[in-house]
Amino acid sequence: MQSNKRIFGDLARMASGAISMAAGARDELEQIFQQRFERFINEKGWVNREEFEAVRALAQKAREEQMEMSARLERIEAQLAGTSLKDVNSRRNKNKPSKTVTKHAKKDGT
Repeated sequence: MQSNKRIFGDLARMASGAISMAAGARDELEQIFQQRFERFINEKGWVNREEFEAVRALAQKAREEQMEMSARLERIEAQLAGTSLKDVNSRRNKNKPSKTVTKHAKKDGT
């Protein structure tokens, strides 16, 4: 009876050791796979989602600042020209080409 308990205890320890060894191997394989995947991504010049979102936010902020600066410049130019912003906008709208197309018939004698 005592020897059976000892055998089962040894088997349980062996199984436990095998399970922990398999878990360690799994973790190691996972790390190797992740490293190779990251190396592949870097070689291709791709970026991860966090980097993409950061650059996207910077571009959006730069665009908003550019729009604000453009509006500010128009106001300053209007002040220097002695006109109001409404006058500048109305002039800009007058200078835009109309969307209607006129056809001119060419009369050539040749």
